[in-house]
Amino acid sequence: MKIAVFHNLPTGGAKRALHGHVRYLTESGHSVEVFVPSTADENYLPLKSVAHKVSAFPVKCTFAGLAYSAIRYVPYMKARMSVSLRDLENTQEDIARTINEGDCDVVLCEQDQFISSPFILRYLKKPTVYCCQQPRRYGEAIISKILDQARGGRPLSSVKGFLRNRYVNKVLRLDRDNASFSQYMLANSYYSRESILRNYGLNSFVSYLGVDTGLFRPLSLPREQFTLSVGSCVPDKGFDFLIRSLACIKKSLRPDLVLVSNSAIPLWKEYLERLAVSLDVNLRILQLVDDTKLVELYNKARVVLYAPYLEPFGLVPLEAMACGTPVVGVREGGVRESILHDKTGILTDRDESAFAAAVERLLTDEDKQKAMAARAADQIRAMWTQQEAGDRLLAHLETAARGGA
Repeated sequence: MKIAVFHNLPTGGAKRALHGHVRYLTESGHSVEVFVPSTADENYLPLKSVAHKVSAFPVKCTFAGLAYSAIRYVPYMKARMSVSLRDLENTQEDIARTINEGDCDVVLCEQDQFISSPFILRYLKKPTVYCCQQPRRYGEAIISKILDQARGGRPLSSVKGFLRNRYVNKVLRLDRDNASFSQYMLANSYYSRESILRNYGLNSFVSYLGVDTGLFRPLSLPREQFTLSVGSCVPDKGFDFLIRSLACIKKSLRPDLVLVSNSAIPLWKEYLERLAVSLDVNLRILQLVDDTKLVELYNKARVVLYAPYLEPFGLVPLEAMACGTPVVGVREGGVRESILHDKTGILTDRDESAFAAAVERLLTDEDKQKAMAARAADQIRAMWTQQEAGDRLLAHLETAARGGA
C-alpha cells in the first residue's frame, strides 16, 4: 500500500510509537510518505530515517491569522514561537490538499500537540485512520489542583484566569469538532476508548502499542540503589506522588529517585526539587537522555515507578518490563491493561503508604524481584513487541483502505 502519515507531535511516547509504526510499515514493504507542519518535532526520533519521504509545510505567522485567532480562539504562545491556530489550520488544509491530490491508499493521522484532534481531519478526502492517544485534558480538576499546588496556592489573576479559561474552552470545542470528522478512530487502550466515548461520543477500536525489543532488552547489568521514572516533567506525570511515597520508606532503605524527561515546565521542576529536599529524598532529574543511556538506566534501576494521573496507556511500563525490570504503578488509566498485578509488576491505589510498601517489598525480596522481572520480559515478547503492534495497526489500515468501518 501507499500510506500517507500526518503528525504534529512533540517529543514523547506518542512520537516514539509513531516512529516504530512507520519503521514497521516501510520494512513490511509499504510506501510511506510523511507530511508535517513546521511546528512538529522532527528532531526527536526523526521520521526521515525510517520513511521514504518527509515533507514539512511552514506554518506562517500572519497578522490576519493572529487577529482572527485573538477574536475566535486566543493565540497560542509556546517558548519563543507564536502560533496562531488559524494559521495552523490553513497549513493543515494545504497538507490535506496535497494528500488528496496524491495517490496514497490510506492516511495514518496522529494527533496535534496544540489541540489534540488535528484540523486536517476536516479536509482529508482519502480513507483515514486517526490514532487518538487521548482527548484533550484541559479543564480536568486534578490537573488544575496540581498546578495550583505548584504555585503555592496562589490563584491566577482575574485577567490571566479569564484568558486561560477562554482559550481552554475554545480548544476543547475545537478538539471535539475536529474529532467529529474522523472516519476510523483507533485508541491505545480500552481506558482510552472509554475516554473517547465520554468526550466525543464516538466509537473507536483498540490497537495496543508495542516496544522495540531490539532496543529495550535485558543487559545483565548489576542493579544499583535507585528507582527510575520516565516522562515529561509536568504535573500530570505524578512525580510529586513518587517523592512523597519514597519519603515513607525508612531512611536506611530509601532508594534514590532518578527522573528522565525530554521536556520540563521550569516551575514544576523547581517545585519537585524543593519537595525532594524537604522530604529528604535524593532526586536527580536528567533531561535529553539518549536511548542508549535510557536503556542502561532501565537495566540498572532496582524498580521502575509509574504514577501518572489517568495516563491513557503509557509506554514506560512496557519499556521497563522489556528490560527485565519490574514496575510499581498506580492502578489508574491504561496501565491496568499492561501490568499483570503481582506477576509482572505491582499495582496499588494512589496512596503513598501503600505505594511505598510495594516498593519496599521488591527492594527487600530479591528472589521475588528476579522472578517478576523474568515474567515481565516474557510477557513483553509474547504480545507487546513492535512487530505485534505493527501487525495490529496494519490490519486497521487495510480495513480502512477497503472502505471498512
